[in-house]
Amino acid sequence: MALTDQTSSPRLPVRERLLEAAAEKFYADGVSATGIDSITSAAGVAKMSLYNNFGSKAALVEVYLQRRHQEWIALYKARLPHEPNAREGVLAVFDAYIDHASQAYSDGFRGCALLNAAAELPADDPGRAIVRQHKRDVEALLASHLATALDNSAAQQMAEQLSFILEGAVARAGLDGTPARLHSARQMAATLAGGL
Repeated sequence: MALTDQTSSPRLPVRERLLEAAAEKFYADGVSATGIDSITSAAGVAKMSLYNNFGSKAALVEVYLQRRHQEWIALYKARLPHEPNAREGVLAVFDAYIDHASQAYSDGFRGCALLNAAAELPADDPGRAIVRQHKRDVEALLASHLATALDNSAAQQMAEQLSFILEGAVARAGLDGTPARLHSARQMAATLAGGL
């Protein structure tokens, strides 16, 4: 998750300080615009520490993307009721995105960190595969919740529709710098899943 200050805590292990600094810089400035020097400076470590811990900036980007996925999964699980019905499960997915957008980012909310990074990476970059898998996982979660109330084909179709609503809302919310569009998308999801 993005930090609200410009430096990492010196009490954290070097690897964690580098990851925190990278998360802050990648989200605020973009992956391409963020140099190794700015990451190591924000982390308060020597440049060689990045190479010792990750091997390369590209490897650091991959770990950053995997971590962002895991952070979203944690937000989703925190919102998921113990035994959700289809509607509650769908809304937990939307709520996790709202929670993500509502975090304290030093430069404000700029949209989905994963999509922002993917937009900067070459088509065959391993980081893009991480982002594609995250989006597939989100759609699969929607489908799994819907499948408790609908047949598999209908659940897949509605999951795709909901994921389009969600992705459009997160893109617009990132442009607006506020989660308001995500709240609107949640209302749409609640309406679509209302009879389940």
